[in-house]
Amino acid sequence: MDEQLKTILSRIRKLALEEGIENISIQTICNRLSICHEDLFKLIRNENDLAAKVLEFERESFMAIFDEYNFEGMNAIDILMIVSKEIASRYYDVTPAISRSLKQLYPDIYQDHFQKRVDFIFGKIQINLKKGIDQGMYRPDLSIELVARLYLSRLIDIHNEDIFPPNQFNFQTLFKVLFDNFVRSVATPNGLNYFETKIKKIDWNH
Repeated sequence: MDEQLKTILSRIRKLALEEGIENISIQTICNRLSICHEDLFKLIRNENDLAAKVLEFERESFMAIFDEYNFEGMNAIDILMIVSKEIASRYYDVTPAISRSLKQLYPDIYQDHFQKRVDFIFGKIQINLKKGIDQGMYRPDLSIELVARLYLSRLIDIHNEDIFPPNQFNFQTLFKVLFDNFVRSVATPNGLNYFETKIKKIDWNH
């Protein structure tokens, strides 16, 4: 994705958080971000294209974590901790309202984004589970596919406003609990001891 477009999308995301995605239009973006229509339309075709690119930007920002770190040969629990910390710190301002609005306004675009995101996470968590089992960090009796699907279902659930009202639970807190419970449910005694030692040193805010 073009760097200029990434910068604009990042600013649009912040604007959407402040005003609500349903209140954001091409005209609003141009006015509030001081961008002329001609320049914006060189990068996007219309509001549908904008929604698709905003969601693509979200996916790429998440996937970039795996490009920024060299996980080759690393302990599976360390990998999971690094990725989880990055998600918790980068997406501290994630709100279910934005996802709900995008799903309502652009159902096909949102569903495509959702499926791509789920497929990516599903693949990565399966790789992590296999690595952890091979390293003796995770239990050898685990069904990799089943556990990966259970993790996905819990990840989806933390965005459910009926279960976790946003005024009572923020994303970072929910994700930290999800991560902690997940590791404890799959770890061997050695893996759990390793996790207990490492988790005390992690700073979720940096």
